[in-house]
Parts: sequence; structure tokens; C-alpha cells
Amino acid sequence: MTRTGTTTAHLRRALRREVPSTVGLLADERDFAAMRRYRTFAFDDHTTYLHQVEALLKTLATQGGHTTVTLFDPEEYASWCAEAALDPDHPTSRSRFTAHLAATGAHVTYTGQPLADLLPELVDTAVRHATWEYATTVLATAGDCATCGKDLGKAAFARAGRLLTRLLAAAGPGTHHLVCSVPAADDQLLAVLHAEGTHRPDGPAAAEFTAVLAAGLVLAAPGGLVLRTTHPDARDHLHGWRLTDGTLTPLTEAEVFAAYCTDARTGEPLSPEPGVDYRAGFPLAPDPDEEWPAHH
Repeated sequence: MTRTGTTTAHLRRALRREVPSTVGLLADERDFAAMRRYRTFAFDDHTTYLHQVEALLKTLATQGGHTTVTLFDPEEYASWCAEAALDPDHPTSRSRFTAHLAATGAHVTYTGQPLADLLPELVDTAVRHATWEYATTVLATAGDCATCGKDLGKAAFARAGRLLTRLLAAAGPGTHHLVCSVPAADDQLLAVLHAEGTHRPDGPAAAEFTAVLAAGLVLAAPGGLVLRTTHPDARDHLHGWRLTDGTLTPLTEAEVFAAYCTDARTGEPLSPEPGVDYRAGFPLAPDPDEEWPAHH
């Protein structure tokens, strides 16, 4: 007589719950249209495709396993297939690429959230992953300073960390929202960090923010940093700095106002946000360590 729970079917179901699943998702219409050139890609309509993906995710969730979702990039897929000598017009190739993304790319865990919530979370995660990869590549390939011989990438990361520490120390109490923007090649590196009080936070978000700021130092790019501080029962206040000569130079109140109240795409003026004070950036305490190399 076979014990309950030890039949072949039970054992397979138990094992299935321990096998993780990864779903590669075509998030937007343009990526979906690019995949339609493959004969073996079964879908003609992006909306129908998304409905079917959501149904698949729900089915996987009912089976009790761990499911992650990753962003499927058709251009990256075509390049990967070419390098691996695989036929891109084959389901097995798509499956292998999705497994590759699960190990190397950005992904989020599916916990039953609606696709309308999952999609923006996935796109945001992918953008942050790409930002981190680009910034760390800039630092890793920066080389040595021509005058002092220092590793520029390591020196920039350390200096960016000190700048962040000094900035938060000067910001004082409150909830702080920081945004660092650095132009790089044909794109814009953007990092966001939330902090409480004067203590520099730990974790991936802080490392990413520091890496983007450090990349701006290495590239000598005309980057910028803005800080929004919230206090209970008080108006929010905004401060801004430009990244110049290896440090953060305070913007004037008028420059901060112009930066926030101008449409970055069209240049048209925007209405000031109610309940917010636009203030000049405050000066930071001198860096006790050596100055950033002026010529590198």
C-alpha cells in the first residue's frame, strides 16, 4: 500500500514547487512589434499578449513555486543569438535567452501583483540595473591619474561617498529625497536616494547613487544634484548643486527655481509646486582628504 503523498504524481508536484520559473516580458509596443518578425512568435496583438502573460503568472503562482519576471529586449536577444550561434526564430532560443537574463539581468519577483503594477516596477528595476552597469563600467575603465597615479575609479567612488556624507550632514533633520543626474554619451544617468536625517544610508540604492555621482567626477560631466527635504508640519524645501571640478557647487535660489520650473524637454516654463520653497544650495564643509585630481 502506497503512503499518502508519496505517489509519483505527488512527488512530481512537490519537486515542481522547488523549480524556479522566469518569464521574459515584452513591456512595450515597440519591443513587441520587433518580435513579430519571427515566424515562431505566436502573438499578433500586444494587449492579448499581456493578458496571456498575466494568466501564465497566475497559473505559476498557484503551483507554489518562485517566479521572477525579467525584461525581454529584442535587440539584446538578436545580438545574444548571433554571439551564441543560435537561431533567433526558435522557441528554444527565446527560452535560453530568458534563462540567461534570469542570471545576469534585472528582474522582479512575482507575488500576485497586477500586471499594471508589475510593469512599471520591472521597467524601473531594469533602468536602475543599466545605470549601475554603465556607471561601474565608467569607474572600472577610468584608468590612473596622469599626475598622481591614483586609480581614478576608486578615488572617484571614495570622494563621491564623502560628498554624500557631507551633504546629508549639512542637510540636517528630516526626510531627504536626492536626485543625481549626469550626462553620459547619448543618455542621462539618473540615480535617486531616500535618506532619513543626517546619516548616510547603506544598501544598493546608496551604492548606485554614489556610483553615478562618481561617474560624473570621472567624466567631468556637467551633472547636477537636487535635494528635497520634508519636515512634519512644514513646507518642503528644495536645494540644488552643479557638479564642477570634483565637487558640488551650490546653485543660487533663482537657478534652483529655474531648474524645477522648466520643462526639460520643451524648455517651456512650469508652474511652481505649491507648498514648496526653492532655496539655494548650501556650501559643504571642506573635504579633509586630498583634493580631486584637477587633470586626469
